[in-house]
Amino acid sequence: MLAAGLGTRFGGLKQLTPVGPSGEALLDYGVYDAVRAGFRKVVLVVRGDVEDQLRRHVAEVIGAGVEIAYARQALERAPPGRTKPWGTGHAVLAAAPAVAGPFAVMNADDFYGAGAYRALFEHLVSAREHALIGYPLAETLSPHGGVSRGIAQSDTHGYLSQLLEVTDIAARDSRFTGHTTSGRAVALGGGELVSMNLWGFTQAMLPALERQFTRFFDMRGAEPSAEFLLSEAVGAQVATGEARVRVLPARERWFGMTFSADDAVVRGEVAHLVETGVYPADLSAAFKRLACD
Repeated sequence: MLAAGLGTRFGGLKQLTPVGPSGEALLDYGVYDAVRAGFRKVVLVVRGDVEDQLRRHVAEVIGAGVEIAYARQALERAPPGRTKPWGTGHAVLAAAPAVAGPFAVMNADDFYGAGAYRALFEHLVSAREHALIGYPLAETLSPHGGVSRGIAQSDTHGYLSQLLEVTDIAARDSRFTGHTTSGRAVALGGGELVSMNLWGFTQAMLPALERQFTRFFDMRGAEPSAEFLLSEAVGAQVATGEARVRVLPARERWFGMTFSADDAVVRGEVAHLVETGVYPADLSAAFKRLACD
């Protein structure tokens, strides 16, 4: 679980922002859903300056019933002026020593839905191949500003053929528009499946990812703001035939916090899920029950 982000646009540590009725954060709901789906170990990728806060929160809400490991995403060999981690691809490599066998990758500040974790777990167990949960673009936007999304294009067999990174996506005059990383304008329909960074990988992904990061660092290591993005790394592996990734359409809605104004929307979504019985009002007590099962 990736929890080392700086939350620059959000303006704070959104990984721990309380959104549930008993002070739960989105990461608590993610761990709860993952454990119920069959995942048995959680590796939290953290920054050193927030690790103590995360440990205290996990101890209070999740407790000792779930195996939790911590992987620090350090800024080793960072150029002068660099203040943030190397990005999502590097975060996965930071967690790699604590991972054995197939594994999932998700953001700590996103809500994916219990069904997404079940689909990913079942796919990893049965098919033993990489997978991506795709969400409809229109359902992943924020009314408070443009967002960046990886547009997942699939072949006729349901495998990822291209992952196009598009930035500043927003609804404008009943249309969805954005720009590629090279600056080209893109018009979108809204129904495209996008990556919200919920992946399933076999161990075969890691050696290739390590090689890609080495090349990235050699070429762009002197750039203070360059990022090694997981989506771009996987997309490059797909383009060269080094990896095959099944795209699994999500059956539930995604929501998350990109901007500080998204907080109220997320709280409302969680409150509705609790009121309708999808989640208990106190996840801490629910985790204790899971530990006893």
